[in-house]
Amino acid sequence: MSQEIRNLEPKVLWNKFADLNAVPRPSKKEERVIEFMKQFGESLGLETFEDEIRNVIIRKPATAGMENRKPIVLQGHLDMVHQKNADTNFDFDTQGIDMYVDGDWVRARGTTLGADNGLGVAAIMAVLESKDLAHPAIEALFTIDEETGMTGALNLKGGILQGEILLNLDTEEDNEIDIGCAGGIDVTATRGYEEEETPENSVGYKISVKGLNGGHSGMDIHKGLGNANKIMNRLLFDGFENFGLQIAEVDGGSLRNAIPRESNATVIISGIYDEAFVFDMQEVIGDIKSELHTMEPNLSITIEKCDTPAKVMALGVQEGVVRAIYAAHNGVYRMSPDMEDLVETSNNVARVVIKDGTVEIKCLTRSSVESSKMDLANALRSAFELTGCEVEFGGSYPGWTPNVNSEILDVLVDIYQKQNTDKPDVVACHAGLECGILGTNYPDMDMISFGPTIKGAHSPDERASIKSSQKFWKYLVEILENIPVKN
Repeated sequence: MSQEIRNLEPKVLWNKFADLNAVPRPSKKEERVIEFMKQFGESLGLETFEDEIRNVIIRKPATAGMENRKPIVLQGHLDMVHQKNADTNFDFDTQGIDMYVDGDWVRARGTTLGADNGLGVAAIMAVLESKDLAHPAIEALFTIDEETGMTGALNLKGGILQGEILLNLDTEEDNEIDIGCAGGIDVTATRGYEEEETPENSVGYKISVKGLNGGHSGMDIHKGLGNANKIMNRLLFDGFENFGLQIAEVDGGSLRNAIPRESNATVIISGIYDEAFVFDMQEVIGDIKSELHTMEPNLSITIEKCDTPAKVMALGVQEGVVRAIYAAHNGVYRMSPDMEDLVETSNNVARVVIKDGTVEIKCLTRSSVESSKMDLANALRSAFELTGCEVEFGGSYPGWTPNVNSEILDVLVDIYQKQNTDKPDVVACHAGLECGILGTNYPDMDMISFGPTIKGAHSPDERASIKSSQKFWKYLVEILENIPVKN
């Protein structure tokens, strides 16, 4: 790891981030980072423990003169999204993130950076280690599995935390203060199918979609970015409609909360349509690239001959599956009528796998309104069930209802205006912050979310602003000094 990262200011923040990024920490495989964080807390002589689900809690007493202030919870999640470019040779299970400085940005070489939520976690670590920062009594709450199910937040029991105010450090625009967020639900469609022998005189082709930006399926869903699964399905639909294309295999997307960047398919065409198929596909590819040129200038779609697969999907099942994926809504479903420019409800067609007699389609549906979330989830369910799929809902978590009368919100707004020349944007976001979930067991806790500017989260283009991180650290330090007095 480059020493230049550790030399960035503020060093207390970037050194902790470098330490954290040396520890592999994929969602659902957090054992190493849990032990890392426990050893960190214990090395400081602070009360450190796990709860039943393996969230880590570290408690630090108030500094002299701050004992009369309300106790606070500083909260971030330990796991990170693991995404890499197809041509990047990297093992997330064994390697630390390879970071470098690019102007005002810290990036990773060909992978996600882990600034989401690593910078927030690093800031909490720096506060815990500090000897000269003024602050009230602190509980540092490091949750697990935020990115793939909010498991840590969902299973944190009431009565463990003693704080009255929670500062969630997981927002990605430094001029925003978040007071609300979307809830979500996983929609998973599956079905089996009989494979059949490939007809004689068939020609095999491999279709690849790559080069898309990808990104956060909540924060970036309104940008009109390309979805590799929807693009691939469009190509398969056209090939089937016009030339009787049959699918041998499809593998598209990865994580439910990442907009799919790549998809690959192996298909067959009757030899009599060989040239016409390729010609037609190039026209469709041209149309897609033209439509997405502004947002996806690096989109690459290739069609190459390959060995003819021995078995393919039966046309009757294939027709229903392809039409269902075409019908499945992707992107913004409804904008909020109450908050300007806020996406209320959306869906990400995140993962499509067709292989060895099994179809699996995974979606993540988000909404800040519970009824609208379920409305869209049921629309997706209906489309998939019409083609014979079994549909399961899972991982449902609530949104976070904004509290415009929050006492800590007033503190943050005042400090931001004092430190900067403009006012902060007080917003609700379309991402799934843990505040809404934590609030179910801690309904009286005053919660707020803020953080440094991070771009491209959940994709290999993820990058963190150095200048913004300095702004964020200065902001956090003054917030800690100005926590309200106990009632």
